[in-house]
Amino acid sequence: MEIQEQSGLREILNAVTLPRAALVRQRFKRDDIEDVPALLREKLNREDLRAKIRPGMTVVLTGSSRQVANMPAVLRELASFVKSLGGKPAIIPAMGSHGGATAEGQREVLTSYGITEEACGCPIFSSMETVRVGTYEGDEVRMDRFAHDADAIIVVGRIKGHTAFRGPYESGLVKMMAIGLGKREGADSLHRFGFGRMGERIPPFARIVFEHCNIVFGVGLIENESNRTCRVEVIPGAEIFDREPELLLYAKSRMPRLLLPETDVLVVREIGKNFTGSGMDPNVTGTFGTPFASGGIKKQRVAVLDISEESHGNYIGLGMADVTTKRTFEKLQTNATYFNMLTSTVLGVGKIPMVLEDDRMALQAAVKTLNDVDRDRVRLVYLKNTLSLEHIVLSEALLDEARVTEGLEVLEEPRELRFDAAGNLLDLA
Repeated sequence: MEIQEQSGLREILNAVTLPRAALVRQRFKRDDIEDVPALLREKLNREDLRAKIRPGMTVVLTGSSRQVANMPAVLRELASFVKSLGGKPAIIPAMGSHGGATAEGQREVLTSYGITEEACGCPIFSSMETVRVGTYEGDEVRMDRFAHDADAIIVVGRIKGHTAFRGPYESGLVKMMAIGLGKREGADSLHRFGFGRMGERIPPFARIVFEHCNIVFGVGLIENESNRTCRVEVIPGAEIFDREPELLLYAKSRMPRLLLPETDVLVVREIGKNFTGSGMDPNVTGTFGTPFASGGIKKQRVAVLDISEESHGNYIGLGMADVTTKRTFEKLQTNATYFNMLTSTVLGVGKIPMVLEDDRMALQAAVKTLNDVDRDRVRLVYLKNTLSLEHIVLSEALLDEARVTEGLEVLEEPRELRFDAAGNLLDLA
């Protein structure tokens, strides 16, 4: 499908005045870990962990489908730890159906995050082949064949609130066992009842996987509001199920968020699978694809201006926007996206919103279609993506509220939004 000539639409939208806006800082607690590899090295210096790795053992490390702070360095440190004990480390993509559900696509996802054999100091084995390790409610529980046949597994991942369901285990090590290690077939089986029962079904799937392989320990990473590592936990395998719920509660308390509760228009510069499985984190934007989770900012319209290169054309989340741009539309890769939709059983997240020729028209369309607002006092919030929230842009109508909101600092006087000759927004943040 081609985007038709939009000169007529442009003529109508040119009458829409966009609000002036200013750069604003959101101040969060800064407790970044300065040297993550050094801290991990210290936490690995335990005899009970060292005793689990013996010379000659093949030890699998899991690679996530998300871009996690310090992950290449963490995997490199773990590979070094395994090799120091005579083991043979190897990384596998543990990401369900992501990467277009192909071995090559999943390897490319890791590469885009800097997870390469050279950077991590060990081979990467990417395959979609799985083995059946059990059943739950008649559904097959499957796991990656290479991981299943290995001597040991170290589950590595970020612990974080999920974007589509709630439960004692959301995004984290237990989910990685149940879904990530299951590849497309395992993820498809687990999702059969949809997200309404996801929180209930993840633990038994993960326990079956746990019982059929040697998960020696897990490394759980938690990020603060600025998307930087603030906590590293090394958890013996047998303790993962008990420890993760408390870590999830802490992780949720540190999630990025917008400090204002409501706007008229929310503008997201860039969405992508590297930021969150939902493209733009609904815990921030309020754009949930299921009714089984809630939160985020209230708004009437959402404009998405682009998709990250690291998303490889996967546009999950775009369906929750109201307007987007031709630039975004031209990057859409249906196969990469549809595999996720078919696996998750959630279709709305991959629908295509109204497509406008450029950023200016997209913003004007969002403003024009607002209902029951003062057009001279349009509230607009702009953010780069849902992980980069230290600096945001607020329209003039929100600045008085921002000045009396704890944690917000207005950095400049409001000014006109600026666009280049092609109608693309020049970044303020």
